[in-house]
Amino acid sequence: MNDHFNKLLQINTSGLGCWASIILAVFILTSVGLGWIIKGFVISVALLLIAPLIAFWGFQWWLKRKLILAQCPVCSYEFTGFKSTEFNCPSCGEALQVEAESFVRITPPGTIDVDAVEVSAKTIKEGN
Repeated sequence: MNDHFNKLLQINTSGLGCWASIILAVFILTSVGLGWIIKGFVISVALLLIAPLIAFWGFQWWLKRKLILAQCPVCSYEFTGFKSTEFNCPSCGEALQVEAESFVRITPPGTIDVDAVEVSAKTIKEGN
């Protein structure tokens, strides 16, 4: 007899915790106000949309300031390099550095860099 009475008074409370959490969250949000949540959401979305654009623009600005396009003084191969760095020419392998918006050879101290000028044999004969 007692078993029948217990089955009549049994309450299913399996979803009560979920509903209690939802009701508590709604109560807290309505008592505090929803304005700050909406503003926070709008600011977060704006930052997610605008931050990549600002980062892309900033990266392009940085590249324009740091990159230089010039010719190798040895082989006249035109390529791009970073300012204030030492590197090798991709064509001839000459060690170069950037000075005054152009590439110059890196020479050890005491080395005299000379530009050779080709003179034809015909010019020499006519000069005498």
